[in-house]
Amino acid sequence: MKPHAVPAAETLDLIRKLIAFPTVSRDSNLELIDYVRELLRPLDADIRLTFDHDKRKANLFATLGPRGIPGIVLSGHTDVVPVDGQDWATDPFVLTERDGRLYGRGTSDMKSFIACALTVVPEFVRRGLQTPVHLAFSYDEEVGCLGVRDLLTDMVQAGIKPLSCIVGEPTEMRPVIAHKGKQSYRCTVRGLASHSAYAPYGVNAVEAAAEAVAFLKQMARRHRDRGPYDRGFDVAYTTVHTGVIHGGTALNIVPHECVFDFEFRNLPGDDPQALLREFETHVRTVIEPEMHAVDPRCGFVLVKKSEMPALNTRPEAGITALAQELSGHGDIAKVSFGTEAAHFQVAGVPTIVCGPGSIREAHKPDEFVTLAQVAACETFLRRLGTRLVAGNP
Repeated sequence: MKPHAVPAAETLDLIRKLIAFPTVSRDSNLELIDYVRELLRPLDADIRLTFDHDKRKANLFATLGPRGIPGIVLSGHTDVVPVDGQDWATDPFVLTERDGRLYGRGTSDMKSFIACALTVVPEFVRRGLQTPVHLAFSYDEEVGCLGVRDLLTDMVQAGIKPLSCIVGEPTEMRPVIAHKGKQSYRCTVRGLASHSAYAPYGVNAVEAAAEAVAFLKQMARRHRDRGPYDRGFDVAYTTVHTGVIHGGTALNIVPHECVFDFEFRNLPGDDPQALLREFETHVRTVIEPEMHAVDPRCGFVLVKKSEMPALNTRPEAGITALAQELSGHGDIAKVSFGTEAAHFQVAGVPTIVCGPGSIREAHKPDEFVTLAQVAACETFLRRLGTRLVAGNP
């Protein structure tokens, strides 16, 4: 089957409608979920919703085709990153087509995949699915893969055991079998305020934080220079990064507090807990003793912000071979960005990542996906449908 030059009109219409829902992670996604649920109702879909604590957001898990036997999951997140402060040439929540590209927030990451799935799955149903297809659409992926955890818990409790999963994050339709894990932390440094003329009688939280950040930078350099390495990744080693820091009120006041956020993005097989222990050991044994000598109440408090396990699907796994066949790409890839795929893997579902668009266009002003990529995704999914209708997943 050759890819169409342009996507189906139904797919373009669905992308337009999905982009028009401004599902930034801080806001509700319920209007989009309700819209998708109504699209699926005529297809005799078994639909399960799971909600966040405030019931402002929901995951949707739908099963189409025969019940009670394992199927294939098509997974995507419904939230998008903010557009605040970005210089867009067009309205980010109005789809704009120009020069073979579709512009809008979420076109690449990752509403185009969801639209492709919603276009082709009704075709599968009409042809008579022998193997079910599951649609898993989550909330709050962009802020730590929060929603998918409840979706998977509900799936397991319901006794649903899929054969495998395809997460449609933007990979330019190349099968991705591995990505790095991520753990992020907020570190609050408690000092003791004083007049800066009497700085030795205070405990400078900013300076203590700076020492800790400098140690994190040493860890980052060590991994850069000594590995371990996996050359399959575009950044071939575990990275250590401090992204946010703030503290102090005035130059003539010894600051009593400083807060910074840092992260580890680890290769599969590199233990992020060992990295954290190394950092904590340095803080407790090198930095805090000097602080405690002035005031024992001073010190460091670490709180985990988010956690994403690494994905590491075997090259010889069945889902890998299936994705290679469906995409027409014989090669496989590894990426440094994280996805929900690892959570499916932890839940016992063999998973790969393969979807339209490029991660290089995600999160940026004037985000776009090409028409050719959307058409290639349709072809990929229609090939899958042919196998599911034949009962040959």
